[in-house]
Amino acid sequence: MSASHKDRQPWPMKWIVVAIILVIVPYTFLTLKFRKPTEPFRPYEDMKNRANVVRLLSAGYQRVPVPAQRPSDPSGARPTPTSAAPGGLPAELKSALVEEILLPEEIISIAAAGSATRSAPYPIRFSCKLADERRQLSGAELYLKGQELVIAPVFERLSGNLAARTRDNVILITVPPETLKAGTYHVTLAAQRASRAWSLEVK
Repeated sequence: MSASHKDRQPWPMKWIVVAIILVIVPYTFLTLKFRKPTEPFRPYEDMKNRANVVRLLSAGYQRVPVPAQRPSDPSGARPTPTSAAPGGLPAELKSALVEEILLPEEIISIAAAGSATRSAPYPIRFSCKLADERRQLSGAELYLKGQELVIAPVFERLSGNLAARTRDNVILITVPPETLKAGTYHVTLAAQRASRAWSLEVK
């Protein structure tokens, strides 16, 4: 081995650390700044959702998730005349779903206009009673088949020892603009034991 190789000294450790920092810090910054947000891959959830879509389309239903929330003013609005409807989802729709939806027990009253325009949101405010205090609102689903419109408030079970303060709930569901085409619809707001129905004209 030549004398030049024997006399060569390794880099001081501090310069190695400095070089690593100079590479890692800009890389981390650029990655966090420009990386596209993506949802984690969940094979079971993705497969279940695809199966749900296929089965609903085969049964002739279109599914639209719609916003649902508890209004800041729960005092209520003037109720809309509605008619009683059988509890639960229509049999054809229920059999098409991969998982059973956790509905409220009973729809008490509804405040919703009998007419709407395609270009404007359509709010539905209603009060309902839950089967127990161990449920909380998680969203709502709209199922459309021809002129039949089924809206399902969706609840989820509370974990551990958590419990809601009351079984009575006031909820606001908003159908987004351009969701419905012009026409007259028979709308059903679904509950396990007692649903409510009314007619809606969309212009």
